[in-house]
Amino acid sequence: MRYAAGFLGVFGMAVGLLLVWGTGWAGHVVLWLAGALLLHDGLLAPLVCGVGLLLPGPTGRGGPVRGVVRGALIVAGALTAVALPPLLRPGAPANPSVLPLDYPRDWLVSVLAVTAGAAALAGVRPLARWWRGAQSRRS
Repeated sequence: MRYAAGFLGVFGMAVGLLLVWGTGWAGHVVLWLAGALLLHDGLLAPLVCGVGLLLPGPTGRGGPVRGVVRGALIVAGALTAVALPPLLRPGAPANPSVLPLDYPRDWLVSVLAVTAGAAALAGVRPLARWWRGAQSRRS
């Protein structure tokens, strides 16, 4: 089964490569992949690691929050990387069906949802720990 899945994956990549090569977009794809690599390795990964180093460790106060903040940064960074092309091209395109949505607003709503979810999760963990401690003190 593993060999069949590997063969199908390699076959799919070969078909995709031939299709991209045949359209003349290979240079654009290579440029996009290089940009994605630079964005991830040059900005996103150092930012997440730097914030993770600044937050207290597992033994210090706020330790469990470290993972929540790092996870939220990774998700927000990935959302930003996906939304970056429409965010960098403001204004109406020549063809209105190309980018029909309000991408800056939708990106902001998505990042705010990730932030709210991370804040809720970071607040629930200490609250649950406090609740368990209060319950154990009662008995």
